[in-house]
Amino acid sequence: MWLIWVLAVLLLISAGIAYRVPAQRIRILGEAPIVLPVPLGDFPMEIGNWVGTELPIRATTKEYMKDNFADDYFSRRYVDSVAKAWADVYVVYCSARPGGILGHRPGVCYPAFGWQHESTEKSRFTSRSGRQIDCLVHRFYKPPPEYDRMVVLSFYVLNGLTTAKESDFSGPFGRRPNIARDPSRYVAQVQISSALENSVQAAAEEMTDLILDFLPDGNSKVEAAESVRASGGDIKSAE
Repeated sequence: MWLIWVLAVLLLISAGIAYRVPAQRIRILGEAPIVLPVPLGDFPMEIGNWVGTELPIRATTKEYMKDNFADDYFSRRYVDSVAKAWADVYVVYCSARPGGILGHRPGVCYPAFGWQHESTEKSRFTSRSGRQIDCLVHRFYKPPPEYDRMVVLSFYVLNGLTTAKESDFSGPFGRRPNIARDPSRYVAQVQISSALENSVQAAAEEMTDLILDFLPDGNSKVEAAESVRASGGDIKSAE
């Protein structure tokens, strides 16, 4: 009988080791960022009449992004001095753990910083190239004495395809670590916000094609990388 117990203990130990070794490998691989061919930080500062400046991200948001395996991102404020408009553009790319972006959405994050949720509705806009992009439009406000209002247009890019639905990547497949470290397996989130809805709409129409050029498409091609090679190092912004 004692031999049976010894064998059972040895089997349990062996099973534990067999689990921990791949789990450790997954953890290590998941902590190393997956690098895009062209970093999102190289996204143009000038796009048509829009001129951008870096927009600081709150420390708590940065910590969330770090903990949830955000591989790359940029955060900018763009101003169109001709149209007297401004819009904040935030793009985050998650590939090491594509599902890491789950829960990081305007309906959660804005109320956490004092904004009151007014409404969210499905919408669609047309980019400059004619792409139809489904999105969500969120409206927030701050009560007196601030009297602030904010409109946030948001959508995701899932392995090169745009979607407004978090449910498209919330299942087991979306949560699985990217062990192959394939940059074309990812979820990216795009948020464009401003006090005025027409400013958000104008910025989305103008910039979305270029944002998508920085992310792998369905054939794993990154258009921005092709532009860099063709121009000898410069990325052409929209004219």
